[in-house]
Amino acid sequence: MAKKKAETSEAAAPKAPAPVVAPPPAAAPAAEAAVAAPEAHGFRRKMVGRVTSNKMNKTVVVEVVRSSLDPVYKKYVRSRARYKAHDESNQYKVGDRVEIQEHRPISRDKRWMVTRLVSRPVEE
Repeated sequence: MAKKKAETSEAAAPKAPAPVVAPPPAAAPAAEAAVAAPEAHGFRRKMVGRVTSNKMNKTVVVEVVRSSLDPVYKKYVRSRARYKAHDESNQYKVGDRVEIQEHRPISRDKRWMVTRLVSRPVEE
């Protein structure tokens, strides 16, 4: 019985507050967060294709050509798809090889954005 009274007297005694430790400065994580902010949207598809039309304002039509193996004949078949991509500065010309990336819907047909110029054809 004496043990129980001793334990209860210790529990009843007020405890000293735990020392407060200041967190490390947040300058470094903030810089990393700023770099990682564009990646917050998750995985976005990227494709490389050729600009076939730039007659619209801030829009280019990019043709992406892929090769897939035919299941019956075991030969590679070329398939092409045309995408309308957003070109904010109207800098891409017909014949340029560009990389396009998936984007939120910009208009009825545009769901892609041009991210970079891969190569430009040689002009004489």
